[in-house]
Amino acid sequence: MSDHRYDALLLENQLCFPLYACSREIIKRYRPYLDKLGLTYTQYITLMVIWAEGTVSVRDMGRRLYLDSGTLTPVLKSLEAKGFIRRYRCAQDERVLLAEITQEGLALRERALQVPAALAGCVSLTGEEAATLYQLLYKVMGEPAEK
Repeated sequence: MSDHRYDALLLENQLCFPLYACSREIIKRYRPYLDKLGLTYTQYITLMVIWAEGTVSVRDMGRRLYLDSGTLTPVLKSLEAKGFIRRYRCAQDERVLLAEITQEGLALRERALQVPAALAGCVSLTGEEAATLYQLLYKVMGEPAEK
């Protein structure tokens, strides 16, 4: 007979574990498509924000991506070195660092168009299930879903 006092410590009783494992699995499935673009997953999601906004403050980007500046700064430096973005200080407030998409970055967006559709085929969820999961994950994060 097992001691049920420790049941809360069993891996199969942890909500965090399937979330962690699923995140790793999804990112792994992105890898072949992003490798063709010369991007990491973090660079890809960073570009998604910049593609949508054109120009965005690094602070706002970090907030949207749930990334701190220690993680985001090297990603932005790498994207800038590849010519996909440029970073500069805001003329109205020198404390604000902005990131802006370049023509090369816009050209990369065209090449990236195939990535979401390719990944949709790798996840065995219906559209309705995917929408529900999306809503639930944002609820877990304590945030309203952005869709």
